[in-house]
Amino acid sequence: MKKFSILIIVIMISNRTRSQEMEPRSYAVVPTGLHAMALSYTFSSGNVITPGSSPVQNLDVTNSVFNVGYVQTFTFFNKLARIAVSIPFGFLNGTATFQGLDTSGSRTGFYDGRIKFGVNLIGSPALHPVDFQKFEEHTVFGASIVISVPVGQYYSSKLINLGSNRWGFKPELGLSHREGRLFYEIYSGIWVYTTNSEYFKSYVQKESSLFTFQGHVDYTFKHGKYLAINGGYADGGETSLNGMEQHDEEENWRLGVTFSCPIFNRHQSIKAMVNTGIATKAGQNFTALTVVYQYSWY
Repeated sequence: MKKFSILIIVIMISNRTRSQEMEPRSYAVVPTGLHAMALSYTFSSGNVITPGSSPVQNLDVTNSVFNVGYVQTFTFFNKLARIAVSIPFGFLNGTATFQGLDTSGSRTGFYDGRIKFGVNLIGSPALHPVDFQKFEEHTVFGASIVISVPVGQYYSSKLINLGSNRWGFKPELGLSHREGRLFYEIYSGIWVYTTNSEYFKSYVQKESSLFTFQGHVDYTFKHGKYLAINGGYADGGETSLNGMEQHDEEENWRLGVTFSCPIFNRHQSIKAMVNTGIATKAGQNFTALTVVYQYSWY
């Protein structure tokens, strides 16, 4: 069962700043009928642009977020599929500028929820745990869609919010290739947002599409441990208020590291992630640390 314990840890859920995730092994081959519950904590500090705050400028905040998530794998037209849901709750404190006016404050409450549905289309058959032990992963191609559900705390009279008061949709394609203990991964997606017609009292906020790209190099050790170097890029996402462009489009690069290992037994694991902005044009100039505990069963 060692191979099983190596791969189940890749589907842990964690919350981080929303537009530019860097999550390795998102399309890894795992058995069907797998369930996983995860609890994560993320601390971030810096210019953290949240969906509810853009186009706020000079944002300097500290943000603590607890996230509860659930993942289940199943068979979808003879392919491996998975669905994940997450509900984050956070504490935010900081300062910002909007149209030359300074503001500060704190927020405590729920962020917008997430639902993700993904299917591995090539190189990843739907396998029960017994058959999975005999399978050797090579090249995997998959697709997914993430839905941001506007259930987070939102006040139309406030500049900075935890929720976004709009829906978001991100279709994504992912490619993974294994060479021995090394995994090479690239994902590409695009966020599309609906309109927020209640932004700061009387504004109508729109945001253009945001292109995202991730690249990962992962090394798997014995006994279910792995280490990944993560890179991410985001481009676009310019906002407008009542039709006036805010010239706040993103063109940002991030770099991070992930380490994961099982603890106690093959059903439990813990993961630590850190990532930071290395080149930013608008927002995303922050550092985030995430720790995740997961319990899985089937």
